Amino acid sequence: MLKFVRGAAVASFAGLLLAGAPLQAKTLRFAFQGDYKSLDPYTLNETFTLGMHAAAYEGLTKRDPELKIIPGLAERWEVLDDGKRWRFYLRQGVKFHNGNAFNADDVLFSADRVRADGSDLKTRIPPEAKFVKVDDYTVDVELPAPNPILHYEWDTWYIMDKEWSEANNAGKPTPAAATTPSYAALNANGTGPFVVESHQPGVKTVWKPNPAWWDKPQHNLTEAIFTPIASDATRVAALLSGEVDWIDPVPLQDVDRVNASANASVMQGPELRTIFLGFDQYRDELLYSNVKGKNPFKDKRVREAVYKAIDIEVIKDKVMRGAATPSALMISPLLFDLSEDFKRPAADPEGAKKLLAEAGYGEGFEVGMDCPNDRYVNDERICQAVVGMLARVGIKVNLNAQPKAKYFAKVLAAGGYDTSFYLLGWTPGSFDSYNVLANMYRCRDEKGNGGNNNLGNYCNPKMEELIKQVLGETDTKKRNELIKAAYTLGQEEDWGYVPLHQQALAWGVAKNTKVVQRADNQFLFYWVTKE
Repeated sequence: MLKFVRGAAVASFAGLLLAGAPLQAKTLRFAFQGDYKSLDPYTLNETFTLGMHAAAYEGLTKRDPELKIIPGLAERWEVLDDGKRWRFYLRQGVKFHNGNAFNADDVLFSADRVRADGSDLKTRIPPEAKFVKVDDYTVDVELPAPNPILHYEWDTWYIMDKEWSEANNAGKPTPAAATTPSYAALNANGTGPFVVESHQPGVKTVWKPNPAWWDKPQHNLTEAIFTPIASDATRVAALLSGEVDWIDPVPLQDVDRVNASANASVMQGPELRTIFLGFDQYRDELLYSNVKGKNPFKDKRVREAVYKAIDIEVIKDKVMRGAATPSALMISPLLFDLSEDFKRPAADPEGAKKLLAEAGYGEGFEVGMDCPNDRYVNDERICQAVVGMLARVGIKVNLNAQPKAKYFAKVLAAGGYDTSFYLLGWTPGSFDSYNVLANMYRCRDEKGNGGNNNLGNYCNPKMEELIKQVLGETDTKKRNELIKAAYTLGQEEDWGYVPLHQQALAWGVAKNTKVVQRADNQFLFYWVTKE
């Protein structure tokens, strides 16, 4: 069983279960450094956004405070036909917020919608999976080959109301880059514990408890109000003054000050997210570079040079103030048993210069870099540090740091993968290496079919075959060896990405507020209680 939830959070959750019905209801006010832009649950595969969707929407499965898979809208499931067919038994008597009944038609509709163009969550369901309605409350999923982790990410594949979606011209997902939001982007109709009362993108979102929810509430809130606060200083001041009860993140330089205050403290712990750098390895000529007629990043010597130019210890100590764990892989060591077999090479600027010269770039080159400035801990500062380190080996980086709404709209599939070099963070929703391999190392087309989040389109036929084998292998030892072979190919041979680190969680929480902090960094306020 995964055990990544913080100890204090476990205690508060256990206390909540023992306390019974709340005596006094409260309003939760909370703030994040970025926006909650779209209510469409398939628009953006991003942790904070997925956690916000979980208030109004639900999946066939859920995950508990320790990240264990538990029943959601499916009461139970079984695997048939030697793993080639899964049968899901749906929960009866569940209503969407508008009163429509939840049934198998909604599941089939949602399975098609999440795999449609415009979705950023296509990899939640294998493209070849066939959903079959057995009856109103039973659904079969037919597969061409066994898939032991089919349902690992279904806690964030949220089920939508077919009737409501089609009636409001929301039968297809809203792309992140859409200039005109759809009805589903501005309105929500799920089965979850909270109803969206109002939503002003970039300004404020308000939820009220769903009185008709099928399950027993585990919070004592009568209202939840989210406000984005991009400024670190303003966000911390709001927490310390009592204007908000929860913030993310607490800037690392302010941790001691928050802990010394009378009103709040910082919950810290390791996160499963890996922060990394990626390259456009697809286009014959980079969109943003002074190199014309060819793409430097198609040469693995250039990618290796970038890797070796970066001093991860400096980033850890100076930028992250020690609140990061340098990584040799694109996955947390907590999630892969053989991760100790991989060692990150030390920074080697002179070696990087030599590699660039061998590749024909002894005089260096220019390249544009995309970076969010309100998504990950010290994201823009990390990018600034990378700019300086690459300058020392002759690569001039023109940094384009933007708020996450603009950044994601630009670099994801809906934006045409408009990037040459970028920083991104990734938490595998399944907590399994297949998620990383399928999203980051699988070849894709221009619409994102394949490795949907493989922004630079790293592509190797040998990797494709390894990924297929990983998915179908049920023997743990053999499967781990296949995963090891894939990471060896992708990192030590192809230098496909530059993994940086796993950042540390730093939530600011008012002392009268109890929350559950999971290592996947989803803030699920249906577990919040206030004194």
